[in-house]
Amino acid sequence: MKPYFERMQRFGKELKQGRIKRASASMEQLKQVEAEIGQLKKGVEDAGFSTEQINKRGAMTVWQRLEYLVDPGTWRPLHSLYNPMDNANGATNVVDGLARVAGRWAVVIGFDNKVLAGAWLPGQSENILRVTDLAARLHIPLIWLVNCSGVKLDEQEKFYANRRGSGTPFYRHAELNQLGIPVLAGIYGTNPAGGGYQGISPTILLAHKDANIAVGGVGIVSGMSPRGGFSAEMLEDLVEKTRTFSAKPPGRVETHYHETGFFSEVFEEETEVLGGIRDYMDAIPAYKPRFFRVSEPAEPAFPSADLYSLLPFNPKEVYSFDEILARLVDASEHMEFRPDYGPEVYTGLCRIDGFLVGCIGNRSGYLGKGYPEYADYPGMGGKLYRQGLIKMNEFVTHCGRDRIPVIWLQDTSGIDVGDLAEKAELLGLGQSLIYSIQQTDLPMMLVVLRKGTAAAHYLMGGPTANRHNAFTLGTPATEIAVMHGETAAVAMYSRRAVKEKDAGRPLDEVADKMNTLAEQYRQHSRPEYCARYGLVDEVVELADLRNYLTAFAGAAYQNPRSICPKHQMILPRLIKN
Repeated sequence: MKPYFERMQRFGKELKQGRIKRASASMEQLKQVEAEIGQLKKGVEDAGFSTEQINKRGAMTVWQRLEYLVDPGTWRPLHSLYNPMDNANGATNVVDGLARVAGRWAVVIGFDNKVLAGAWLPGQSENILRVTDLAARLHIPLIWLVNCSGVKLDEQEKFYANRRGSGTPFYRHAELNQLGIPVLAGIYGTNPAGGGYQGISPTILLAHKDANIAVGGVGIVSGMSPRGGFSAEMLEDLVEKTRTFSAKPPGRVETHYHETGFFSEVFEEETEVLGGIRDYMDAIPAYKPRFFRVSEPAEPAFPSADLYSLLPFNPKEVYSFDEILARLVDASEHMEFRPDYGPEVYTGLCRIDGFLVGCIGNRSGYLGKGYPEYADYPGMGGKLYRQGLIKMNEFVTHCGRDRIPVIWLQDTSGIDVGDLAEKAELLGLGQSLIYSIQQTDLPMMLVVLRKGTAAAHYLMGGPTANRHNAFTLGTPATEIAVMHGETAAVAMYSRRAVKEKDAGRPLDEVADKMNTLAEQYRQHSRPEYCARYGLVDEVVELADLRNYLTAFAGAAYQNPRSICPKHQMILPRLIKN
């Protein structure tokens, strides 16, 4: 298969100085958003006690544990700003991402012990569900750094019960084990109640000598017999019980290592726990990269810094998707699938770190005379038409047959609408694409380069419409909304405007309401909002985008559940012939 994979077609062109100069204002806007997102992330990392205060107590912070645990240069954080319940610290109190540990990719998550000693907070359960889904989709280990003080009791009603509450991650661990995916846990500090459950549900438990896990902690054990209220006399008794249990809390090492045997190993130093995790990761089944690489890894032929000049901040400005892709894939080479059909979308095979991936993306600009073929109006890139939907159905199906992971790069304004579009079966073809995606059972990831709009956002790898989306990335230019804000204002207020006009009343008030709605749409579709409420799993800097693609490809091929041998693939042959 060397003629197919080692000598793919080169694409992309070097940027000219004129293009760089014209894009300078857009570049500044992109970098300004990146700087703002960076400050928000730093605020989350700095929340709670300082690193110095935690270290004085003889403990490492979760950030220090991560730095020690993961292979240098491989940490790819996710959900840094995820905060769907608007917690004061700006996050859900867990830190997670993809990383290599002992040379193997894993999903890593840890409680932030700087904030409320790693307590359960509102929205945290949703974050954990995303993490367990990610491990399941990529079929790679989940590593926990457990240091959880339990439930934040004065907000328990926001996250304790219901179908997606804080109990559900525990059965997700059982599901991972049933799928053959190990869950490794390094356990630190005091972990009562919810922290105790999080400490017992993994596959392998490695504990620091001062750690404990328990059904109930000191406070719970001391108050297990409610008497209808409190008095000073009762509190005197409570003080004594609390002192007793504080000196010897339940669930200590001597219980869960020497008696129950729940702890597989116990270590004197915090770093030794992390070393133990690395040892277990080294023992986990995983294919070496050479097993699935179709060629030697190669950097793109063009610098990633070009992306700031190629991706316009203005969502209405046209650009070349192919030039963007050429800055992301190995050697800036590809095999494009059906280049003369469905011009509004790109479909093709590329290499990321030597691994074969399918890439799908939106092209922008005027699509040429006579397209779409079913209509008397011009087609514009970003919108999906009949041919593009058929082409994506075909490409995704072939990727499924050949077991090739898929990367979606989205910048879509929606699906073509109107009576002609309905007669062209776009509604059915859209659902067909969702069916085709589901049928593949492939790991997929999505990058929303700029716009993710209407049902097209669902169709093109969006997490709403399939279970194969491992994670979604945003950029400083990302906007996700059901439609443009001004379009929404027209849809909502056009009839009201007609009534006001017919009644002879001024239209100023309606115009004000429309402007307010349009601005609300703008505020609620931008990168920071998308990251906070989970519309994307992380907003990444353009220069860092390829690193996430590399992590995805490496993880997807580490221990796949099904394999198509290279010489038995049909898609490369269809493209070349």
